[in-house]
Amino acid sequence: MQRFDRYVLSQLMVLFGFFALVLVSVYWVNRAVILFDRLVSDGHTAGVVLEFTALSLPAVIALVLPMAGFAAAVYVTNRLSGDSELTVVKATGFSPRRLARPVLAFGLILGLILSILTHVLVPKSIEQLRLREQEIAGSISARLLREGVFLHPTRGVTFYIRAITTEGELQDVFLTDARQADRETTYTAERAYLLRDDDGPKLVMLSGMAQTVDRETGSLSTTNFADLTYDISGLITTGPAKRRRVEYIGTPELLMRTHQVAEEIGDTPGEVLEEAHMRFQLPLLALIAPLIGFSTLIAGGFSRFGVTKQIVLAIFLLVLVKLVESGVTGQVKDNGALWPLIYLPSLFGAAIATAFLWHAGRSGRPARRHAPAEGIAA
Repeated sequence: MQRFDRYVLSQLMVLFGFFALVLVSVYWVNRAVILFDRLVSDGHTAGVVLEFTALSLPAVIALVLPMAGFAAAVYVTNRLSGDSELTVVKATGFSPRRLARPVLAFGLILGLILSILTHVLVPKSIEQLRLREQEIAGSISARLLREGVFLHPTRGVTFYIRAITTEGELQDVFLTDARQADRETTYTAERAYLLRDDDGPKLVMLSGMAQTVDRETGSLSTTNFADLTYDISGLITTGPAKRRRVEYIGTPELLMRTHQVAEEIGDTPGEVLEEAHMRFQLPLLALIAPLIGFSTLIAGGFSRFGVTKQIVLAIFLLVLVKLVESGVTGQVKDNGALWPLIYLPSLFGAAIATAFLWHAGRSGRPARRHAPAEGIAA
């Protein structure tokens, strides 16, 4: 029967790979479209978009992995039942709990994968993603160096470049600065260069003219210049360095320095503990979800009309587990002392799977026959 276990496990892994690929693709494409629209509109290249979508991939995988495992378990169990393979195996004397062994092994594999994701890959990828977001937030080249587009890098400023040569020369530059209440200045230049020194980025304009309008008197003054240096550091607002976030702090630090971390990042101890223990809860959910799907279908037995009702019931039970999870996380965030409640959804799901396996074992036993009473010889 070891061969049957390997056969079921291989079927589960193949179907899991298929469902995981489909679900990750759906979530990832949706994420990529949002990033593409936001980053490309800010002047960033497709390479930056690909980098950001790749960094968001571990979190997407961690999100869909339990659902993919549940779908694989339901599909494989339904196919084994429809092909009467489970019926044949049961006839050899194997109980539903024994048949659940490959599903349990499958859940352990998913739990191990998700543990690596939640404790290592997801925090590292989120941290790198935040660092890259902070870097490109102050990218002057992405915000200003765009040909043929009127840009508004900050309120009251309009910037335009007709063309950019391969040597980095800006041709036909137009800049309007209306940030001051009493005057508005417009700069035009045939050529310009972006330079950076210790005081910040500068725009050096050559062969141009500055026109200043006095808003109070309405007078216009013009100045021709051969070269003019304009400080553009104020056009790109780069906020202060962002402090750490709970999503990418290591699990040991969250558990051992809960109050210090909460004070540092501005969260409550309950929110810190909720994040730490959810990294253990999600792998447990990946273990329990396939067992819920398998036990619900096998408890229904064989039917010529299929197992549609059992599939709907399995989905409902998984949704119920997620509802329990949503209910306890809010309580833990409010009161960190209630952190054991984080594991209640897994315990609830394990109880459901155990109850259905017990029911399947009871219903599968043949009815005990009573020996007929011996007649009295005449």
